[in-house]
Amino acid sequence: MTGQDPTTAVEIDTSKPHPARMYDWYLGGKDNYPVDEEMGRQMLALDPRVPVMARVNRAFMHRATRWLAKNGVRQFLDIGTGIPTEPNLHQVAQQIAPDARVVYCDNDPIVLAHAAALLRSTPEGVTEYLQADVRDPAAIVEGARKILDFDRPIALSLVALLHFISDEDGAHELVDRLLAELPSGSYLMMTHATADFTPEESAAATAKLKAAGVTLALRSREEFTRFFDGLDLVDPGVAIVPDWHPELGEQVPGQDDGVIPGYGAVGRKG
Repeated sequence: MTGQDPTTAVEIDTSKPHPARMYDWYLGGKDNYPVDEEMGRQMLALDPRVPVMARVNRAFMHRATRWLAKNGVRQFLDIGTGIPTEPNLHQVAQQIAPDARVVYCDNDPIVLAHAAALLRSTPEGVTEYLQADVRDPAAIVEGARKILDFDRPIALSLVALLHFISDEDGAHELVDRLLAELPSGSYLMMTHATADFTPEESAAATAKLKAAGVTLALRSREEFTRFFDGLDLVDPGVAIVPDWHPELGEQVPGQDDGVIPGYGAVGRKG
């Protein structure tokens, strides 16, 4: 389903930073390049809590996946997967529901190179990896249909992804198009960075990333909430990321040292 053998050489552009590799560096991983570390350090100079934010997003994904699996969801479509970290979404879901089916999707060739780590499924379940870009929802849906049953509820995971897609690239329209393909009873789980709490640092970060060829489209609470138009928000609704069902996971060290500038939510399609 990758359309490419993960063991073959992949072309990786190391001339500019990539969000997935920067995220890996923030999490202490080794699948990044000097250009990613250099930009990562510039982000840390603006706000030293950036690695905490990365871990907080991972922790949200764990908690939201647990909530969804406990509430009967057995299919997950995770776009913007990133470089594998333990535990990953399929491990969390299949721990609760061994028959869960998970499709991962990312556009970074370095994630393809690690796809094997994403495919360690339970015998009862299925995990697959799809090399595609969120800007091409038709290709994602076409690939996902080979693994997921689009007549049964699917959880669409967009964790720490949409703040790299500008309004000019049609971020809200892309989400709408993906949700339109999903049946009633499906869910959207999502986190998104914001400038609501740190406007000066956020403006500087956006400018630095733009100069390096990376889009950062920070959105307000209202703009984030728009992604859930037409969906029924799961209690407690739109929340600061660590405040969404904290009882379902462990606290991330440092998450209480000031407000984490990001929102998280889960919504159900009626």
